[in-house]
Amino acid sequence: MITLRKLESLEDKVCARKTAIVLHEAALGLFDERPVDYGYIRSLREVFALSKVRELLSEDERHRLDDLSVSMERERGRDLAFVLEDVSQLLFAVLGAEPSDWDFTDRNGNLDVRKRIVKPHGLVLDRLRSPFNVGSVFRSADSFGIRDILLVEGTADPAHPRCVRTSRGTVDTVSHKMLDEGESMAFLKDKPVFALELGGVDIHAFPFPSEGYAVIGSEEMGVSPALLSLCDHSLGRVSIPLCGTKGSLNVSVAVGILLYNWL
Repeated sequence: MITLRKLESLEDKVCARKTAIVLHEAALGLFDERPVDYGYIRSLREVFALSKVRELLSEDERHRLDDLSVSMERERGRDLAFVLEDVSQLLFAVLGAEPSDWDFTDRNGNLDVRKRIVKPHGLVLDRLRSPFNVGSVFRSADSFGIRDILLVEGTADPAHPRCVRTSRGTVDTVSHKMLDEGESMAFLKDKPVFALELGGVDIHAFPFPSEGYAVIGSEEMGVSPALLSLCDHSLGRVSIPLCGTKGSLNVSVAVGILLYNWL
């Protein structure tokens, strides 16, 4: 186990992440009734007092952490497991990276890009405004082997805190760049490209290319005329059949369906 001295020597976010990982692993051990060093677990409370950790927290989060710290001293067994998991998830949430126990992480607790299976598939996000939607698209892109994402100027910044949090760290695992529409058109000019749009070929019959780019339009206006024309002169449009009263799906949900079918 990592020592308290080592934790105290780490940069603030790394210290918080390492502590979160240790607590998460300890919680799983307690829940499975494996032998656990209670003394070591409780000694981790000292890390919570470090300014490098507390400076990452809001006032409400500090109060929450202090309450949980008290519970760490009092509880045992599976009751303590839930307390440790609460502390772990609080720290992960503050870091904007809430990895689950099945995530592939490296020794620093970051998502391990070496575990990704990357396909020659790319996405073009054409002015997606919501950072929540952009973050969700990144998470699906990571899962379904997307090589890179081109963000057309006007799309929410992947560095936006809401995007980072929703992506669960995948803004750091999928290559991406921001270009204006003219630069985007030049980049895509000689590449296989298709649009996810209404009025296209049913997704079950669409001839997905072995490589290329899928263009995803904005939440309200869809794909821009210029990019749509480029797609129509290349591979065309693909559509998802619907059975409900709504005329369209949330864009991040639609992208998930598209990427699964393409993979």
